[in-house]
Amino acid sequence: MALLERVSTLIRANLNDLVDRAEDPEKMIKQVILDMRNQLMQVKTQVAIAIADQHLLEKKQQENHEAEAEWMRKAELAVDKKQDDLARAAIERAMSYKALSQNFAEQVADQKAQVEELKTALHKLEQKLVEAEAKSDLLMARHRRSRALDKAADARSGFAENEASSTFDRMNGKVERTEAISHAKSELLGADIEDKLAALEKEDTIDKMLAELKQKKSQPA
Repeated sequence: MALLERVSTLIRANLNDLVDRAEDPEKMIKQVILDMRNQLMQVKTQVAIAIADQHLLEKKQQENHEAEAEWMRKAELAVDKKQDDLARAAIERAMSYKALSQNFAEQVADQKAQVEELKTALHKLEQKLVEAEAKSDLLMARHRRSRALDKAADARSGFAENEASSTFDRMNGKVERTEAISHAKSELLGADIEDKLAALEKEDTIDKMLAELKQKKSQPA
């Protein structure tokens, strides 16, 4: 995502190099620190949103898991009442909820990975901000000493300003790229015979589950 790209750019930034190339090192370092603080707030917000989404997906997974269990309970009840048709229908409904639960489980896993990625970026950016704030005075003092020893830097100040501006323009152009993510879902188009075979396999699964329920109910408690 674009936010993580901007954060990655700030994390990789060489503070010494930025100050050396800037005409106004104090302004430069303050701007870098300000950018880091702004990005830090954005990452914190994204972490909170990602965690909330993870909890929501986990809730959906649990709801479908509970629905699966409830329909299996109804299937057992139908077996007790000798209602095989109802038992088969209940088993089929339970299978549908099981598939949904598994789908949400996969989404939860993906969401957890994203949360960890954001947390890692947040931690690294916090460390970089601490480093920048600690080095700011030292870097600026070193730069002032360097300028005092090299009077020729005054003659090149205009060029340095243009160079720094050009450098940051290129940096902004890179970090503002957005990542295009495309997910393609392929549809399996089968012949009629494949559909019939799939239906037979489903019927066979339901028959087996029904038989298991009947056997379970026939066993003495």
